[in-house]
Amino acid sequence: MVLAGGGLIYVGAGSSGDDPATIASSPSPTGPSAEELAAAEQAKRVKQLDAALKKVATGGAEFSVAVLDAKTGQTYAYRGATTYDTASIVKADILACMLLKAQDADREPSPKEMKLAKPMIELSDNNATTSLFQRIGGKAAVTKCNKRLGLTATTIDVHWGLTRTTAADQVKLLTALDSPEGPLDEESQQTAFDLMAGVDEQQDWGVPSIAKAGETATVKNGWDTRDADGGKWVVNTIGRVTSDDVDVSVAVLSHDNASQEKGIALVEKVAKLTRKYLEY
Repeated sequence: MVLAGGGLIYVGAGSSGDDPATIASSPSPTGPSAEELAAAEQAKRVKQLDAALKKVATGGAEFSVAVLDAKTGQTYAYRGATTYDTASIVKADILACMLLKAQDADREPSPKEMKLAKPMIELSDNNATTSLFQRIGGKAAVTKCNKRLGLTATTIDVHWGLTRTTAADQVKLLTALDSPEGPLDEESQQTAFDLMAGVDEQQDWGVPSIAKAGETATVKNGWDTRDADGGKWVVNTIGRVTSDDVDVSVAVLSHDNASQEKGIALVEKVAKLTRKYLEY
């Protein structure tokens, strides 16, 4: 038995191996399937992206990134299980838990809740966030909610901005804000989409930088400086890029940035590299 190009050719012991009729009836060698070729191409792109990100990582600040292409089901992560402070991206998590709490009570979010949620997301208002965080039950309630959202690597802090998370978990959160299999119903998902698509122009950076003409971007960014880190900056961005042909969730987390501006440049560069090499 000889294996040739994926096809099996059986050669008899001594007689019919050269018989034209026998040769004609033997299976023809076959090449890789379309699926195998696509997998090989994907593996090549991932290897190239890994190499590109490793070059970026020599710049001093640390970062991680995770990507989910909902159209193909393909995922990518670079240091995706490493934990980082959330800063204000946790506000998207608080929003999801507020919406889920309203669902559980078989009601729409109250006017008071929406009055807090809107500036929390669109303006990243900290006072509104603290009020809404406490209103829905604080650390204990959001921790319980996150189990339903599938966030297994996020640790909620009573000081919400010090919550710890991973890029992979943030992609799970973005999926919960969109997937029909998730706990949030269509109306709740639309509310989250509208708020995250309507952030203030000054905060419209990060994930939106990779959106092309005709595509819609949703985003929640986070940024903060840490005395414990010598005044260096945490800069994070999470969001989705959607159109008829594209539905991709991206989370980029970073810390040890010399300034907010450099942190923004870093997370946008990382996000753009994922689009370049993964070709979504």
